[in-house]
Amino acid sequence: MLPTSHHSRSFLSGIILAAGASRRMGQPKQLMWFGDRPLLQHVLEVAAASCLDEIVLVLGHRAEAVRQAIQLPVECPVTVVVNADYEQGQSTSLRAGLSAADSRADGAAVLLGDQPGVTGGLIGRVAAAFAGADAPVARPLYCADGRRIPGHPVFLARRIWPEVDQLQGDHGARALLAAHPDWVLEVSIEGAPPADIDTWDDYRRTVPPAARGAGS
Repeated sequence: MLPTSHHSRSFLSGIILAAGASRRMGQPKQLMWFGDRPLLQHVLEVAAASCLDEIVLVLGHRAEAVRQAIQLPVECPVTVVVNADYEQGQSTSLRAGLSAADSRADGAAVLLGDQPGVTGGLIGRVAAAFAGADAPVARPLYCADGRRIPGHPVFLARRIWPEVDQLQGDHGARALLAAHPDWVLEVSIEGAPPADIDTWDDYRRTVPPAARGAGS
């Protein structure tokens, strides 16, 4: 049984996973146009304007090109980490992000760099539940059309980071949460989960034509 923490959380990190090779897109999806900015820029700005105290941005594939194409927000400290092992799966990026988090962090919110529908309000709502319940893990549970779908952001208390550090492959924290369902606080959110942009069809469904770049 996992022990509970005995202090209130006062510092939350945000880990944005944006290291993937975007093989199904044929180009870095982090830099696909989303309104007047790259997709990753939008995700970064939403996270920086939320309740999170710092952001750790994990890059990998074409890291230098991605880094040069975005501007780091000034309202929140941002640390950029390059995961040289990104081809070994999302778990390597998660480990890289957590290892770079501020030592004051009591927990971290894991966000995806290809999920522009996540809002600051959503981050704040899950963060409040996470802190209030002193849960090892908290995540939104989207409720739409009779379905209940878990999603991001996923908040991980520091006390389980050693367990996260043992993960392998491309499943992120999913295997850990499946093995320990009693750790997970699910926060009900009405509506469908924000779309992941993994393919061109995803991009065209998610981003209105007027907000896309040329050729898309």
